[in-house]
Amino acid sequence: MKAVLDYLEQQQDTLLDELKQFLHIPSISTDSSYKESTKEAASFVADYLTEAGFDQVTLQETEGHPLVYAEWLNAGEDVSTVLIYGHYDVQPPDPLEHWKSDPFSPEVRDGRLYARGASDDKGQVFMHLAVLKAFLKVTGKLPLNVKICIEGEEEIGSAHLYDILQQQREKFQADFVMISDSGMVAKDQPTILYGLKGFTGLEFTLKGPDSDLHSGLYGGAVRNPAMAMAHLLASMKNEQEVVTINGFYHGVEPLDDEERQLIQQAPGEDFQATTGVETTISELGYTPKEHTMARPTLEINGLYSGYQGEGTKTIIPAEATAKITCRLVPGQDPDTIQDLLVQHLEEHVPTGVSLSIKREPLSAKAYKVDPDHPLITHAAESLEETFEKKAVFVRMGGSIPVVEWFEALYHLPIVLLGFGTPDDRLHSPNESFPIAHFYKGMRTLVHYWEKVRHTTV
Repeated sequence: MKAVLDYLEQQQDTLLDELKQFLHIPSISTDSSYKESTKEAASFVADYLTEAGFDQVTLQETEGHPLVYAEWLNAGEDVSTVLIYGHYDVQPPDPLEHWKSDPFSPEVRDGRLYARGASDDKGQVFMHLAVLKAFLKVTGKLPLNVKICIEGEEEIGSAHLYDILQQQREKFQADFVMISDSGMVAKDQPTILYGLKGFTGLEFTLKGPDSDLHSGLYGGAVRNPAMAMAHLLASMKNEQEVVTINGFYHGVEPLDDEERQLIQQAPGEDFQATTGVETTISELGYTPKEHTMARPTLEINGLYSGYQGEGTKTIIPAEATAKITCRLVPGQDPDTIQDLLVQHLEEHVPTGVSLSIKREPLSAKAYKVDPDHPLITHAAESLEETFEKKAVFVRMGGSIPVVEWFEALYHLPIVLLGFGTPDDRLHSPNESFPIAHFYKGMRTLVHYWEKVRHTTV
């Protein structure tokens, strides 16, 4: 292991340059004009694994962007097999005028590497590739059997991955899954992510008159869809952040004292510094940390109606539209929650307007692993050895649908070992990744692969 660590340290400049090459490729999966660039990023991953010494490397074509699959299975039958998942596609960089440097010309400033994908997820994917290559170059073998699944459609809902995983189960079967597509609660604070929220939502429109009306001539006689929308949305959650939809909390896993203690030990985010808000809110009976990490939420994501231009236009708008999503916790089924949302809207829609609903097709269940699982314990130990600080344990308010798919299809434990920070500005202009985390993350992975090679799952 020391030889591998020494190799990675000696190769630091080379590895950073190779990551910059990866980041230079504009693999924007949502924009068809970048289709060839996205395929170029897939080829970069495949070529890197081939050069590293993997036995089998394939670019599996889909109706969208290709999936990179690779395997090295020479460690023996008595050694664990891990499936490493990640994605090479990135979000669009817009608005470009807010970037301090070109999003696809990686630049190091103040100890951070700035580029689209630096943290989400190219930087973290490349750490895995570099560590595996280091093992093979230095020792000629890997500590355990490895399968790799790097897709190019995560940022657009992993449109084709589920069918591939379902149809090719044997190919992707392993003892556990490793995903590095998350982060830490603070820079240099080792963090174990042992749970993710689920997700569902919908869009709905209230239709009133056939066209916008003069508010002086028709106000008071014709229902205003925008005002009706305000009443309808207000019926879904009260001022104490409690969702008032009948049945919403049925089956919600209670937050016991032991888990509340785990959450309390995690450093709290300075919301004023990171968001600009002066005060925080949370569900009645829970702290903001408990609410974001471990309690379900309902949020309005989009709301539009009527005149949006400068000045005043005195109308009753013809319609109003809202987009809402829910983040879910263990015990909540996304389809059931979506049905409850629809039922609530249909029962509370005001008179004088008609309701149409478009369901969010992408949903996911919440995921949670036992914090005391040996795979998780080894991750905490590996982080502590590298960062010289004890790890904190948290659940994240975000969702990664593929996590639920791996759990549902393969019934595998999933290790979420991320190295990002709250300052990385994911999906925003000036996305970045700490250079120190890039190097420390690779050292952590070396320790981890050595520890888990014989772990009973």
